[in-house]
Amino acid sequence: MKPAEEYILKQPEPFKSMLLHVQILIESAFPTVDLKYKWRLPVYYLEDKPFCYLNASHKKGFVDVAFWVSAHLTKYTEFLVTENRKVVKSLRYFSVDEINEEILLAVLEEAHQLKEKGFYKRN
Repeated sequence: MKPAEEYILKQPEPFKSMLLHVQILIESAFPTVDLKYKWRLPVYYLEDKPFCYLNASHKKGFVDVAFWVSAHLTKYTEFLVTENRKVVKSLRYFSVDEINEEILLAVLEEAHQLKEKGFYKRN
């Protein structure tokens, strides 16, 4: 088993269910993604570039789906959380029921379209 998959499967509930749900959505929408384990987190790569990563915060009770091209995202920004981070924005979920598939898939699609932009927004 890959370390990224192990990370997901070893999570306590409700984190495991949220991560599995998000994993299914991402891999169904983007069949060519590659799930790797970087920075102690599951990180999706698309066309050899970082796409998004998943983070379970046990202390705060949520799962983040964070986007590599966060600085460039324009859709559904009212749902994106920055919380003391300079660049990274994420969709944050406290339960499986909170996962709005339409919003998640729209942000993923925009992130895919912006994949050439890179991590930082340069003027």
